[in-house]
Amino acid sequence: MNTDLNFETKEKLLHHLLSFISDNKTGLFDRIINDRTRYITVVLEDIFQSQNASAVLRTCDCFGIQDVHIIENSNPYEINPDVTLGSSKWLNLNKYNEKEQNTEAALDALKEKGYKLVATTPHNNDVMLEDLPLDNKTALLFGAELPGLSEIALNKADAFVKIPMYGFTESFNISVSAAIVLHHLTEKLKKSDIKWHLDKEETIDIKLDWARNVVKRSDIIEKEFLKFL
Repeated sequence: MNTDLNFETKEKLLHHLLSFISDNKTGLFDRIINDRTRYITVVLEDIFQSQNASAVLRTCDCFGIQDVHIIENSNPYEINPDVTLGSSKWLNLNKYNEKEQNTEAALDALKEKGYKLVATTPHNNDVMLEDLPLDNKTALLFGAELPGLSEIALNKADAFVKIPMYGFTESFNISVSAAIVLHHLTEKLKKSDIKWHLDKEETIDIKLDWARNVVKRSDIIEKEFLKFL
């Protein structure tokens, strides 16, 4: 896959690949891309339960979250295809696994991109979900089921958010937490005046990825097409 194409070439390539896709699927791309956002993103730190981890990907796709950042320290991130139902191929999965401890590098990279880091865990200085402001791009940090987020992640966090609960159990599992938080925040985002949509180049890039995932032998088709430009 050539990632060094200019905008005009990518537009032409996308048009060519879409010619191999049904009108129904192409229309679906156009509709869904309008609800995609990078204003909110999800960070999963060292998740080892493949069922819960995969359910989060499915939730992100359903709520229009395009990017998921996966930190692999002790545990490789495994996808359960029976749970994701193919949702992972529509997302940008960014993995951090080059070092023994990858949390700091991953969160620093997100801060450099302007994200406010919000830890989804009870904390002395937390705010209730309904009171969490979206005045900055927001990265939601989720940890593994029992250990939760690491001390590094908690120390790096700019804010802490808590989901209201009224039972004896002290917490939801990660997939339920992600669903509740993303439902609330995406609805809040869409009702706001915030510019949360993808820009033109992001739209082209993502639709290109989608087309490549759908068209059989798209790498060969792409290579042949680019020869004549």
